[in-house]
Amino acid sequence: MKTVNHWIGGKTVEGASGNYGPVTDPATGEVTTQVALASADEVDAAVRVAQEAYQTWGQSSLAARTKVLFAYRALLDANRDTIAELITAEHGKVHSDALGEVARGLEIVELACGITTQLKGELSTSVSSRVDVAAIRQPLGVVAGITPFNFPAMVPMWMFPLAVACGNTFILKPSEKDPSAANKLAELASEAGLPDGVLNVVHGDKVAVDALLAHPGIAAVSFVGSTPIARHIHTTASANGKRVQALGGAKNHMLVLPDADLDAAADAAVSAAYGSAGERCMAISAVVAVGAIGDALVEKIRERAEKIKIGPGNDPASEMGPLITAAHRDKVASYVKGAADQGADVVLDGTGYTVDGFEKGHWIGLSLLDNVKTDSDAYRDEIFGPVLCVLRAETYEEGVALINASPFGNGTAIFTRDGGAARRFQLEIEAGMVGVNVPIPVPVGYHSFGGWKDSLFGDHHIYGNDGIHFYTRGKVVTTRWPDPSEGHVGVDLGFPRNH
Repeated sequence: MKTVNHWIGGKTVEGASGNYGPVTDPATGEVTTQVALASADEVDAAVRVAQEAYQTWGQSSLAARTKVLFAYRALLDANRDTIAELITAEHGKVHSDALGEVARGLEIVELACGITTQLKGELSTSVSSRVDVAAIRQPLGVVAGITPFNFPAMVPMWMFPLAVACGNTFILKPSEKDPSAANKLAELASEAGLPDGVLNVVHGDKVAVDALLAHPGIAAVSFVGSTPIARHIHTTASANGKRVQALGGAKNHMLVLPDADLDAAADAAVSAAYGSAGERCMAISAVVAVGAIGDALVEKIRERAEKIKIGPGNDPASEMGPLITAAHRDKVASYVKGAADQGADVVLDGTGYTVDGFEKGHWIGLSLLDNVKTDSDAYRDEIFGPVLCVLRAETYEEGVALINASPFGNGTAIFTRDGGAARRFQLEIEAGMVGVNVPIPVPVGYHSFGGWKDSLFGDHHIYGNDGIHFYTRGKVVTTRWPDPSEGHVGVDLGFPRNH
């Protein structure tokens, strides 16, 4: 059986704890790989390697760093298919979706290639007689990233390219459910010329996570995952004196007004709800239909959802793959099975779905629930699967109030032809990312990604300018060089004068 080991100091390091976790092919249900699970001592060893590497990398020139990043970008581009195949084999998403994930990660690598302009400081000359003040940004040291299973390549690339471009060294703890893509990313970085120890991959479970949160050698922690874990990461790491950005869960809404193009809205709802099998934090999981268009919209969504081809991710005909584990599949199915008892109309029931020849895979079909109540489990919880809830509202104001009452505030969208309504919506809605006739408003790499309320813990969003600020700290330098003609000026006990 294949074993995925750690990547530390520019080489593969075999696990020493003796503990391994199973990695399953979601399409077949078979365990294909085992992944080493690090002990606290192994985490400590990785931190020490990263600390040593920082002594040189943190002082390296911007030209040296960007040279590596440009080479890395070229290698990632050349290996898109290989990385996507690893994602499909362990996560289950279809190959085209996996390729899209790699492409979105590449955006952040490209942003990191231009880090020279992002790290320019500020200078004010002659703030007083021959006194200048400069503001600069410097790296933090060793930083860590803890990433989820649903985007095993993209989310790590949201973190470490900017971190190392800013001069930090990085320890990545990817999901133990699909670990191979992370190792491939690290191997390619080494091939691009990234010095040993700058990017390290430590696999593990809660033991490794807790060791990273407590380790005094880690200056900052980035996290993407569920809200309960994000809250724990933020609380624990902050208590240990670390800077933290912890992105949590979501319940993303799409408000459809009576004037909207219903065909476009239905297309968007199906793509946003069921793409990547609903296993993404930006999935639209709740459509709020305003006024009399609800029945027509639900029917259009149903017609489209019934045509989605479900199958193995490596089959070019497949549009949606399996879920990551059988346990997660069963949990998602439980929301559909209990929906009718909580007042919903089950328009499509995807539970019990199988694929011929792959009966042991983690399959589930598309589910569509109408007239969902806001106090039902299917609405309140982040299901993280191909289940779309439709709620009804009589007016725009009622719809906005419903969305703003949610404890989550990751992303949301409005579908309308009314520019005035769209403008009101983007100002009145309580969410960090807003789409206008765009169902999944994930920003491009040079704008930052992040939500509000229980979808984000910490002060910084991820990537973009916020990401660069997160991985650096400011320093202000005040300088005075006496004129050569000046003599000794003596002691002055007064407050420093700027005038």
